Amino acid sequence: MIQQFRDFLSALLHAIRNLLPIILVVVAFQALLLREWPQDAGSMAAGLLVVAVGVALFLRGLELSIFPIGKRLANQFARRGSLPILLAFGFAIGFSAVVAEPALIAVAEQAQQISEGRIDALMLRLVVATSVGIVMACGVLRIILGHPLHWYMIIGYIIVVIVTFFAPEEIVGLAYDSGGVTTNIVTVPLIAAMGIGLATSIRGRSPLVDGFGLVALAVMVPMISVQLYGILVYADPGNLSGNVGLVTSSKEGMSPAGPIQALLDLLVMLRDVLPILLVILFFQYLVLKHPLTNKLQLGVGFSLVIVGLYAFVVGLKLGLFPIGKQMAEQLIGFDSWFWIYLFAFAIGFATTMAEPALIAIGDQAEEAAAGKIKGNIIRILVAIGVAVGITVGVHRIITGDSIHYYIIGGYALVILLTAITPRYIVALAFDLGGVTTSEVTVPLVTALGIGLASHIDGRHVLIDGFGLIAFASIFPIVMVMSYAIVIEKLAHTRGRIS
Repeated sequence: MIQQFRDFLSALLHAIRNLLPIILVVVAFQALLLREWPQDAGSMAAGLLVVAVGVALFLRGLELSIFPIGKRLANQFARRGSLPILLAFGFAIGFSAVVAEPALIAVAEQAQQISEGRIDALMLRLVVATSVGIVMACGVLRIILGHPLHWYMIIGYIIVVIVTFFAPEEIVGLAYDSGGVTTNIVTVPLIAAMGIGLATSIRGRSPLVDGFGLVALAVMVPMISVQLYGILVYADPGNLSGNVGLVTSSKEGMSPAGPIQALLDLLVMLRDVLPILLVILFFQYLVLKHPLTNKLQLGVGFSLVIVGLYAFVVGLKLGLFPIGKQMAEQLIGFDSWFWIYLFAFAIGFATTMAEPALIAIGDQAEEAAAGKIKGNIIRILVAIGVAVGITVGVHRIITGDSIHYYIIGGYALVILLTAITPRYIVALAFDLGGVTTSEVTVPLVTALGIGLASHIDGRHVLIDGFGLIAFASIFPIVMVMSYAIVIEKLAHTRGRIS
């Protein structure tokens, strides 16, 4: 029991450390530039603490329940050598992990509220989760067959660009953001470990070249599926979702209050996490036909996942969302846009440098590359890429330019770089584009975009407010690939001189 408490404290300190860069940037701007504190600063601080507690409980629950049993299942399936079962397990794990993703839940709820119910939050999450499940199965098959990843990415992003031409402008930014929030501290290590472990166990496969890439595919395919969902949703201007009442009911005073509402919210979280439990029970009892061990530990862990997810969502509403919107509103009050650009760059760089999923991927890449790649250099390159990406995204909102041109131009550059980048870095570069947005960064960046679009004349919140996460995913890919190309050129130049 004492060890469990220590592990929780460690997870809590880890979550607070991830929040610290955001707090430092916000405090620096408030103290040195704005020179005033928000009226509800106490509520925001409490919200940040609740976020940290929620993340800590959520991660401890995963470590006690879902992670260990998921790894055992993967090992048992690998030993069986059954391709259909392995593909089915890949789909199920991808779907169940993403449908309960806190950052995706936050973005989906914001989209439903802003679209006045036309975009259904649950349907959006199901579309994204199904896409990731299919991608996980296809990615596992790619590793088994030994297909090079760059053709998958080039063809995939060509399809992304084509679909973007036909997608309604209300859905484009949200679609690209949905791709960016499918991978974070929970899903990235699990997906990356599955890919690297599979590549290591198959003769003739390279962990660096073949093991990475599942995260990249999990980011790309939801961009296509959500845009297709948007084409269907906006095909009929009068086809509004029936969930408008759910969005506005709290304003009408009809929602239950106090403990009853908290219990209902917890039941919603149980519904969100239930797919993971059902996947585990199905494969454990009906496929492997082995009983679960440590049932008490699994029960406690699963309960912590639900409570942690609930606390996280509550903390978002109290802390991160208000901070992003208020900072946007305050900075717009200045005559110069420079401070908004500077805030966007600082938030992007600071949060990414502390991103635990990026640290984990960087360490795995350094180990798999056997000296070709340095984890610290990768982190700095990715952090600069995220900072530049969010700054470019903020510029798009300020100018009111169409996101279509930015996104199509960005991914056209990515496709070009993919064709000329050294093959050993391609899969890693795309994966790094998917690990830059965590459960802490996504809500703040989303709130910043929505806040800017809400307070700049002529901007539409749904059209202009989303999209910042997409830019945060594109530019790290560009930075890492450009770095690899330059290093390769320098190596060839030195070889000729010597």
